[in-house]
Amino acid sequence: MKVKMKIKQCFLSIRTQTGTSMIEVLVAIVILSIGLLGLAGLQTAGLKSNQSASFRSTASMMAYSMLDSMRANQVSAGDGSYNHALSEDDPAAPGEDEIEMPGDVETWLDELKSRLPAGSGAINVDGNNKVTITIQWDDSRGAAAPQQFVMTTRL
Repeated sequence: MKVKMKIKQCFLSIRTQTGTSMIEVLVAIVILSIGLLGLAGLQTAGLKSNQSASFRSTASMMAYSMLDSMRANQVSAGDGSYNHALSEDDPAAPGEDEIEMPGDVETWLDELKSRLPAGSGAINVDGNNKVTITIQWDDSRGAAAPQQFVMTTRL
């Protein structure tokens, strides 16, 4: 008799629990989907930051490349032939009063355009051989638009 009563109690407890497992599954799915949406947002932010860091690294490498060219040709760098403003799209053709720009500046500007989105650069050498290199690019996919990398050193 005791065995029959325990079996009846077991069946009764199962009958009263019907439907709760479906609610538990639904709550688990909602929590899991919110977590996955958060993970997707985190991945998107990480990709944007990675792209922005890649552009900054490229700008730094390109600035050091131009400095190496200028150090190899210090006479031309000292007389201002490497000077180039950001507002200038292409190096100007040499005129009577203008100093001819070395070919490595043109190559450098072309590389900036190809490696960085809307990339442009400026070089300024003052009378004390203090060089300021500014590289600018559009970083609208990353942090903000436009970004600038400025490096100042002496030859």
